[in-house]
Amino acid sequence: MQTVLFNSTIFGPIHSRRLGTSLGVNLSPVDGKICTFDCLYCEAGYNAQGPGKSGLPERAEVAALLRQKLASMKAAGESLDVITFSGNGEPTVHPDFAGIIDDTIAARNEFFPDVKISVLCNSTQLHRPDVCEALRKVDNNILKLDSAIESTMRALDRPNAPGFTVESLLPRLEAFGSKAIIQTMLTRGTHDGAEIDNTTPAEIDALIEAYKRIRPAEIMLYTIDRRTPEQSLQRLSRQELDAAAARITARTGIPVQVSA
Repeated sequence: MQTVLFNSTIFGPIHSRRLGTSLGVNLSPVDGKICTFDCLYCEAGYNAQGPGKSGLPERAEVAALLRQKLASMKAAGESLDVITFSGNGEPTVHPDFAGIIDDTIAARNEFFPDVKISVLCNSTQLHRPDVCEALRKVDNNILKLDSAIESTMRALDRPNAPGFTVESLLPRLEAFGSKAIIQTMLTRGTHDGAEIDNTTPAEIDALIEAYKRIRPAEIMLYTIDRRTPEQSLQRLSRQELDAAAARITARTGIPVQVSA
């Protein structure tokens, strides 16, 4: 079984296709996965592997480890573009997420004041005011919308909560407007005998209408880069992504960043 990607709370720096030289912050267990989605394409594997035994890192531990790493990088004269919250699950489920963001901003300002802070968020916790307030403080508030068609979203992202729907999500994304970047994974394949494809003209049209409603600062289109739990999923070509991006920009006027 494919398992977790990161066995530490602070990892990297690594090169991110979308963000540059990135120091990662993993607020999930280092030996398991906790996520409100169970995406077919998740590089950290399915939720069935379990949460492990280490538990979520404490706020004070995250702050200490981050400050230690930033201090050592500064002393060594290393460069950094961004501090990115990602890892082995959804970072915003951490009960101290808002406080951790405040700690991270303080550490960033002390050691690397020009570095951006990014959060890769699956959008499932946007009903929580503390999470929304924290996301408004970061430089790159990157929120997921893989499909604006309910059946495709449920098949591809597989949310744990039955009450999480596209209909309930769109107003929450719209409330961020230009304070958000929307990220969309484009892929196609099958799962349990059912076809899954969020690249069709109907899917792109539905996404365009959603993007027009949300009016984010930017849209990030990307495709599979590493091995995925559902191995039938296909990586799109750069040409396909560029074509989708051109169509989206032409109809929305919103800039689109493509990562292939």
